[in-house]
Amino acid sequence: QVQLVESGGGLVQPGGSLRLSCAASGSISSIDNMGWYRQAPGKLRELVAGITSGGSTNYADSVKGRFTISRDNAKNTVYLQMNSLKAGDTAVYYCNAHVVTRGGNVFISWGQGTQVTVSS
Repeated sequence: QVQLVESGGGLVQPGGSLRLSCAASGSISSIDNMGWYRQAPGKLRELVAGITSGGSTNYADSVKGRFTISRDNAKNTVYLQMNSLKAGDTAVYYCNAHVVTRGGNVFISWGQGTQVTVSS
């Protein structure tokens, strides 16, 4: 009853930029925390950036100063602006949301993942 769909991934050159979007749909009453995670082959999934319902943000040390997370509550959408991309940013990126449905149920929802590849 809740679906998260990412878009915006792809191939980019080192130093380039990408903007990821993740839109939540379904029987949604409210969304608390939202975030972006990434997972590279052979590595654990890690939190890249998070944002609260009030707009407070936090970032992994490896992306501070380069990535910016934001949200549009009217659209139930979270964004990740990625600048100065490096080869080490190559991973599958997943969006995450703590969703309360109109029926009062609480879900930790995940998107399907979108590939980001940084290569020359």
